[in-house]
Amino acid sequence: MTDTQLEPLQDPEQYVTVAEFIEPVYAQMAKGALESAGIECFLQGEHINNLQMGVVFPSELQVHQRDERAAREILDASEAEAAAAADAQSVASEAELGASDTIDEDDDRV
Repeated sequence: MTDTQLEPLQDPEQYVTVAEFIEPVYAQMAKGALESAGIECFLQGEHINNLQMGVVFPSELQVHQRDERAAREILDASEAEAAAAADAQSVASEAELGASDTIDEDDDRV
């Protein structure tokens, strides 16, 4: 045997967590994005918060280990798209506020 340790073989069928969510709507959106890409996944602990125990538990988005890299790339891209959309919405809202301020100033006619 050599000085370097061989890494144990990883089972591609084993599930790994690629994301955790407190809000069910975000968990479902992420799950939908992965399923749309053909990645088999499930939410572990998805319904535990329905027990009303007074404690909030995150649900874990699980994928096969063989799909982990692709799943993370999809989730990262989805997160970036959501952030860009939120920024665009913020800019549009600010523009609307600025436009309404301008209209109000011009409507001082009697």
